[in-house]
Amino acid sequence: MTGFGTGSLQLTDEERAMADGSDGEAVAAAMDLLVRYGEILGAERLVETDNVCGATIFGPRHSRVLGTSDPVALFSEFALNADHPVDVPPVRAHSCQLIGPRDRELWELQGLSEETNKEITVSEDYLASRGVSILSTCTPYQVGNVPARGEHCAWMESSAVPYINSVLGARTNTEGRESAAAAMLTGRIPYAGLHLPENRLATHLVRLDVPVESVFDWSVLGYFLGWHLRDEIPVIEGIAGPVDPVAIKQFGAAANSSGDVELYHIPGVTAEAASVEQALGGREPVDELRFTRADVDRVVEHLNSTATGDEIDFVMIGCPHAALSQVREVARLLEGRRIDPGVTFWVFTPSALREVARRNGWVEIIERAGGRVMADTCPAIGQFVPPGARRFATDSAKQVHYLPPIMGIEGRFGDTEACVRAALTGRWEA
Repeated sequence: MTGFGTGSLQLTDEERAMADGSDGEAVAAAMDLLVRYGEILGAERLVETDNVCGATIFGPRHSRVLGTSDPVALFSEFALNADHPVDVPPVRAHSCQLIGPRDRELWELQGLSEETNKEITVSEDYLASRGVSILSTCTPYQVGNVPARGEHCAWMESSAVPYINSVLGARTNTEGRESAAAAMLTGRIPYAGLHLPENRLATHLVRLDVPVESVFDWSVLGYFLGWHLRDEIPVIEGIAGPVDPVAIKQFGAAANSSGDVELYHIPGVTAEAASVEQALGGREPVDELRFTRADVDRVVEHLNSTATGDEIDFVMIGCPHAALSQVREVARLLEGRRIDPGVTFWVFTPSALREVARRNGWVEIIERAGGRVMADTCPAIGQFVPPGARRFATDSAKQVHYLPPIMGIEGRFGDTEACVRAALTGRWEA
């Protein structure tokens, strides 16, 4: 195919036709956005993608700014950066909606008004009418969207990106709402960053001086790496494997909270590294890090630094969204027991997994104990906590990193068992 120049980025005949409006104004706006974005990244071309995960459900926070709740106008403004409403055709790429602002069943428990719930429903239904799968989770790979090794994707979500890049060996940068929406409509994304094989090699070697076994251990290690590496690519030496899928899910989320670790290598565990040497591509590491007991203590102290006391009135499990095994574990710990009446206990999981958990009786066990199983959102994304909540406990390094500054509450971080114990007693025991 002939390449057409647009600055330093070359378009194919098909892409140039899209840019010129052959598929309508919305697709042309999407191509314009991708070209400008690609040139900023230094991309020489675009690459085809058939797997896009974005977040384009809009509610009152957006409609108040725009002065209308019309879903076409909202999508045009906030997803395509268009200066007027444009008719959006069905998506070209397989596309999924990530975690959203509300639980479709338990929106009242979140404190949403009926009007707000209706606005979100209209936006969600509009997306579905355009062909977007409403998975509504930060973990699409848990509910059916499992990209293949080497597949070019365009995913948002800071916890999902390192998972599919590293564990599955798919290829994506951490996209924004606009670039993901543009990829949905065009089936294209700039060929730059982690789409290029040479950019996927490890830069830093990490050696472990302490065992990393439990989900808690992996969360702490992830936060440590993000803290120290920022956006570098580590290869971790000394893990025998296999690694619990929940542990590796929490690890990536933590690393991409304290830093921007979009890709990591663990020989024998992740997709692209059979050895440390292969992960480094035969090069010497830029630097080596050692993970020590003192580092564990520093990370745990930091993640608990917003708490001024031990009384707990809110416990949150499920960031990233809980796997079925996590819901089952919570049910096991709560069975036959009763949550302290002064504590609100919420577990978050994708709605598809909540339905399975219902069939298994785990939701009933949790509710009988006084908790609730919620879906499709979380306190940080939806910006809600129980009324009057002052101090919460969580087993998620990501949630304890984000929720205190977002919602102005204090946080305690520990393993799942410690969080359930706090829910039962109303107090945190380190």
